[in-house]
Amino acid sequence: MITIKTPEEIEIMAEGGKVLAKIIKELEKKVKPGITTKELDRLVESLISCPPKPWAAEDKIKCSFKGYEGFPACLCTSINEEIVHVLPSNRVLKEGEIISLDLGIFYKGFHTDMAITVPVGKVDPEVLRLIKVTKKALKRGIKKIRPGNTFGDIGNTIQRYVESQGFNVIKDLCGHGIGKKLHEEPKILNYGKRHKGEKIKEGMVFCLEPMVVVGDWKIKKSSDGYGFKTADGSLSSHFEQTIAVTKNGCEILTEFL
Repeated sequence: MITIKTPEEIEIMAEGGKVLAKIIKELEKKVKPGITTKELDRLVESLISCPPKPWAAEDKIKCSFKGYEGFPACLCTSINEEIVHVLPSNRVLKEGEIISLDLGIFYKGFHTDMAITVPVGKVDPEVLRLIKVTKKALKRGIKKIRPGNTFGDIGNTIQRYVESQGFNVIKDLCGHGIGKKLHEEPKILNYGKRHKGEKIKEGMVFCLEPMVVVGDWKIKKSSDGYGFKTADGSLSSHFEQTIAVTKNGCEILTEFL
């Protein structure tokens, strides 16, 4: 069942979303050749224990991912062909790579979740285009979020745009509802047919997260046992926002300040 949040609950999630966006912004600044993904995870731990102003430690921010289904870290760090949920390690980032940073926090009883893909130093122009297309696909999907539309409308918009740019969407992974639980109903596909699927209603809160690949959309498990990567080894990009459905449209709860 898809839960409907009250205006008061959405306001709390918006507060948490602002904290999360600020942490991600601080994290993005640290992505550079020579840093390890484990160092990035340690930075997240420190930002959560002592969050950026105007938030304070007494607000009791917690990692959403740490301990979730046994995941031992706060941050998911997926590099190049890795798509999502890869465990931080001693792997050193290299010039020309890309990394997807996925983080969720638990704040005043509610989760928020977001992800961005960041170039490591200078990257190939086509790689930059992959990142830009993924980000734009998310924006186009968000524009379809309003009461009366369907989840198929969102997926169809994302898929058509991505494929028009010569890329593919991952079909075996999806977005999700969010709130008191990290993963709630519904599952939100990044492909679909117009006017199909459940109708979007005011008060729904969910994570929209297109995952876009250069090659084939098929996936396999990464070597750490937690993440997923492209089966053909092609590059992958990922962006995610937590979004609340309003009376006339939607509100992005994790938008950068």
